[in-house]
Amino acid sequence: MAAAIEALKKQRNAIILAHYYQDDAIQDCADFIGDSLELSRKAASTEAEVIVFCGVHFMAETAKILNPAKTVLLPDLEAGCSLADACPADAFADFRRRHPEHIVVSYINCSAAVKAQSDLICTSSNAVHLVQQLPADRPILFAPDQNLGRWVARESGRELTLWPGSCIVHETFSEQALLQLRLEHPEAEVIAHPECQQHLLDLADFIGSTSKLLQRTETSAAPAFIVLTEPGILHQMRRRSPSKTLYEVPGADGCSCNACPYMRLNTLEKLWQCLHTMAPALQLDEEIRQRALVPIERMLAMSA
Repeated sequence: MAAAIEALKKQRNAIILAHYYQDDAIQDCADFIGDSLELSRKAASTEAEVIVFCGVHFMAETAKILNPAKTVLLPDLEAGCSLADACPADAFADFRRRHPEHIVVSYINCSAAVKAQSDLICTSSNAVHLVQQLPADRPILFAPDQNLGRWVARESGRELTLWPGSCIVHETFSEQALLQLRLEHPEAEVIAHPECQQHLLDLADFIGSTSKLLQRTETSAAPAFIVLTEPGILHQMRRRSPSKTLYEVPGADGCSCNACPYMRLNTLEKLWQCLHTMAPALQLDEEIRQRALVPIERMLAMSA
């Protein structure tokens, strides 16, 4: 299957972009693996005619916003995002109308229609840096992740008005299981994504975006890590730091529900199929695409 995908990719002049939360086999087929910011930059700079986005819907939308003339494929159109779904564009418009004086900063984990209503897009990698650059005399509305927003407010020293959304994956980690792992493995460093709830972040030794968590496992002297984010990232952590020991934190019921069900909808078979049929391809309303492009380009310029 991997060989067949490689052959089709060359035939189509395609590039395969994959998020760190994809299955191991898809990561191994990808030309580039990254977090949301890294993938946005790669999508903006690629010369390939076809972009196959192995991630979720809002990520493929972002690639299409940046590359309107290119074909952007998503192996499974049902690969959505609970965080994006929890922020409908019409409800967000009402929320904005109640805060007309606010600068609107939206986490990239939102739909194109919400991006189109935003002044600035951010990722977990650059959110603090971007917020710190905004005028001090202007209030800020932050959407859609309230956990990330609280962390950004704390780190930046800015007061944020938060949309009440959250990620189902980062809401499920068990504090009891985390404490038990810390007790059993005192040598391990606890690393957490800022989408986690505050009481879990308070227990972390290091907080950062997906890519920064990966970097931490490479640069820290700790021999082991307790990882509070989607477990797809462990594949790259193991590849880059094979001597380190990694521990997943289970969900509150002892389940593996910290694996994103939407990310797992993409499979090798669907990846091959979308390259074979050139479908499903992302289509966007041009007015929304142009409006959404402005805050994304602003993010990329401010992150340089």
